[in-house]
Amino acid sequence: MDVTGLDIALLCLVALCAGGVDAIAGGGGLLTLPALLATGMPPHVALGTNKGQSMFGAGSALLRFSRAGLVKGHLAVVTFPLGLLGALAGTQLVLWLKPEVLKPLVLVLLVAVAVFLAFRKGPPPGDRPEPPLARLRALGALVAFCMGLYDGFFGPGTGTFLIVAFSSLLGHGLLRASADAKVVNFASNIASVALFSARGVVLWKVALPMAVAQFAGAWVGAHLTVKGGDKLVRKVVLAVVVALVLKLGRDVFLG
Repeated sequence: MDVTGLDIALLCLVALCAGGVDAIAGGGGLLTLPALLATGMPPHVALGTNKGQSMFGAGSALLRFSRAGLVKGHLAVVTFPLGLLGALAGTQLVLWLKPEVLKPLVLVLLVAVAVFLAFRKGPPPGDRPEPPLARLRALGALVAFCMGLYDGFFGPGTGTFLIVAFSSLLGHGLLRASADAKVVNFASNIASVALFSARGVVLWKVALPMAVAQFAGAWVGAHLTVKGGDKLVRKVVLAVVVALVLKLGRDVFLG
């Protein structure tokens, strides 16, 4: 399909902003996917291209969080492979069921997340004590697989749901939970890109320039997260949740 140089330049600008938002709270796809669709791409090509470029943003944020010491190997060793397997299963599941059936449910869950974050008191300095290792890994594996499955099948709000799940179930502050989320995000993106690429629906001439911008934006976003801590993450997550609620509410209303 014909995508002009101006289109790619504008898409890169959107990807830069989306990378920053996604690194902090998830939800970058709220910006990039509509922008890709606006160029006239068929929906399946837009989805594949979006995953192709967002994988680099997730990798960039994960690298920055790792350098800050926020990614712990004893948890990532289970959340990464389970997130990847979940996304593979979710992408296959989408062939059997229509993702639209999930929209009303996800809308309700997002409203619940917004209420939870708005009224939840901030954690004490540093993360709360973790559960015993076996329980930590079991809970982390369950979250990673379920959210990977959801991301492969539907996707909106995955990063936000991951942050809330890791914070609530594992006792991690929102800063640490953002890092935990990026491990699963990166894994699920790898799985989705592999499947989309195999079907030839990733437009790499668009995805690669966007990936460079996404990588830069995600690095900056992760850096701001490390510096701003839980307070910044909570504010951005709430903003993303509100945006997701409005978008999905509009989709449900319009059918």
